[in-house]
Amino acid sequence: MDKNFKFTNAVIGLPLFFVLFLWFVYWLEIRFDFDFMENGIYPRTFSGLQGVIFSPFIHSDLEHLYNNSIPLLVLLTAIQFFYSKQSMRVVGYGILFSGILTWLIGRESYHIGASGFIYVLFAFIFFKGIFTKYYRLVALSLSVIMMYGGMIWYVFPKVDDRISWEGHLAGLITGFVLAVLYQTPEFKKVPKYDWEMPDYDPAKDKFMQRFDENGNFVNPPIVEPEEEIQAYYSSNYDINYNLVENKKNESEPES
Repeated sequence: MDKNFKFTNAVIGLPLFFVLFLWFVYWLEIRFDFDFMENGIYPRTFSGLQGVIFSPFIHSDLEHLYNNSIPLLVLLTAIQFFYSKQSMRVVGYGILFSGILTWLIGRESYHIGASGFIYVLFAFIFFKGIFTKYYRLVALSLSVIMMYGGMIWYVFPKVDDRISWEGHLAGLITGFVLAVLYQTPEFKKVPKYDWEMPDYDPAKDKFMQRFDENGNFVNPPIVEPEEEIQAYYSSNYDINYNLVENKKNESEPES
């Protein structure tokens, strides 16, 4: 496993806690006959600002809640595993700013549900993976677009009047901005071989020298070693030798 990505309990705990809390809120609503609709976002009204915080946890019916639960489990798990240092800030600021933007641009109606937050996660994971150019994160981005690419249509008006396309658009914009603002470590593959080094020169590689310019295997030229004459003594000065008779002090034999 890549050292940049570590599995922790939060990878499973965060998505489960978030989704279970949504179901708990919905259970409270039907168990005690509460109506949390008015706690959603109502654009450009002071009371509607409370929905910036509360609206992601409020759902109209069981189908609405179920349809949001599965993407939340997948996307929150992905962001917690691959972007653990940024995950909590993306969750917090994503809910806050996407809600404020929905409050500014939304039609005069109550906007509820976690779908806007889902678009925050979707946009952040997709664009951040493209920006990093790291193969695992690019693959994650492509997987997300394959699984949830159809959601793009729901950021446009009049596709379905029952949904809050303003909330979806606000989430998409917020996720993109967070992907630009939050810096992630530069993921680089550690070079293991000589040809992966930045200063690698193929002309000096003994193996690469065995191939010609067309890629054909050739034998290297045979280099004959030069015969070296080993000099025991050398000098730049002229040397003159004088022969001297060797006379020894020996007695001559008697005749």
